[in-house]
Amino acid sequence: MQKLSALCLLLVASSVQAAVQTVDCGRLLDVRAGTWRDKVSIQIEDGKIKAIEPMRAGPDHIDLSQHACMPGFIDMHVHLTGETQKQVDALRDTLTLNPADYAYRSVSLAERTLKAGFTTVRDLGASDGLNVALKRAIDSGAVPGPRMFTAGKSIATTGGHADPTNSLSARFGRALGNPGPNEGVVNSAEEGRQAVRARYKEGADLIKVTATGGVLSQARSGQNSQYTEDELRAIVSTAKDYGFRVAAHAHGTEGIKRALRAGVDSIEHGTLMDDEAIALFKKTGAWYVPTMTAGRYVADKSKDPEYYSPLVRPKAAAIGPQIQATFSRAYKAGVKIAFGTDAGVFPHGDNAKEFAYMVEAGMPPLEAIRAATLNAASLLDQSGRLGSIEPGYAADIVAVSGDPLRDITILQQMQFVMKDGVVYKKP
Repeated sequence: MQKLSALCLLLVASSVQAAVQTVDCGRLLDVRAGTWRDKVSIQIEDGKIKAIEPMRAGPDHIDLSQHACMPGFIDMHVHLTGETQKQVDALRDTLTLNPADYAYRSVSLAERTLKAGFTTVRDLGASDGLNVALKRAIDSGAVPGPRMFTAGKSIATTGGHADPTNSLSARFGRALGNPGPNEGVVNSAEEGRQAVRARYKEGADLIKVTATGGVLSQARSGQNSQYTEDELRAIVSTAKDYGFRVAAHAHGTEGIKRALRAGVDSIEHGTLMDDEAIALFKKTGAWYVPTMTAGRYVADKSKDPEYYSPLVRPKAAAIGPQIQATFSRAYKAGVKIAFGTDAGVFPHGDNAKEFAYMVEAGMPPLEAIRAATLNAASLLDQSGRLGSIEPGYAADIVAVSGDPLRDITILQQMQFVMKDGVVYKKP
């Protein structure tokens, strides 16, 4: 019996020892201090950072001694269950594919995003429970992908951005019926409350409302207000009851201000914000998630008469080019900014282009990286777990060759990706 006990203890000790990993970094960016730490070893146990010590190279260590290490990046606005395509292809897929088809396609999109260095994302809207299902598959280890926080189905008004029946023929419209709160379409404060509760039932982590028109929806306006303030307040207050944070898609000025006054936690895009809106951001403490990469992409594709529909092209041409200038004004005014791209509107995996656009618009490289680490973690309410390489934090580590504080475009050439202590990409 004593021999058996000793053997059990030995096996337990061996398993504990096997769970410890060491990553040797030539340089480590301390995102809080804004400085590099040279030649350090990161100790990892059970998927978390255990300690950071002076480098002591070992044969079993992960050797990043020639690389610059940083926390895994967080993209606060993606749509992992779909990707941009020409209008004719999008229409074909809508008519021929089932939810299961989109689910299988999303697996490669999630893996591509993770290998680009984005270990956490906030997925802001998908139909048929697809983003919730993808999150569960990733969490279970069934498929590789970033850690997901999902909004389930976006909440829209009838005819508004994210109404799934927009622009359908009468025949298809009759077949699909009139979507309601369960399908994420509302027309009153009470229906707004119902829609929040439906998202809770669906398994969402947060709420996303489409406060104004959108660029890619099959509707005429890309900026008109689409909720009354009472409706928005009902959604936000109910969301708070359920522990949800609220993200608001908003391009138009009035819709931005209504959403901010209603108490949303973040504005996505914010294209036409004015000085009054900027003041409201600062008064309420809401975050701005700019999505410049999507704006640049749709503006470019609007020049191709075959890519978007006649309804979408003028909106893409008018709204897309303005987001970067808005970002510059908001940053200079002191609005809190969290990194977000709207990936899916452009190809997944190109998320790091947003860093270059941020720097191009006047944000220093360190602040751009903080927007995708510390700031994004704060908006997610995950500041004690994500966004930094510190003891107790998730072992989310990415690495590149070179110095991104000198050349931010280096982040588009990701060399190493670890999430929760598991390596997904090696140099």
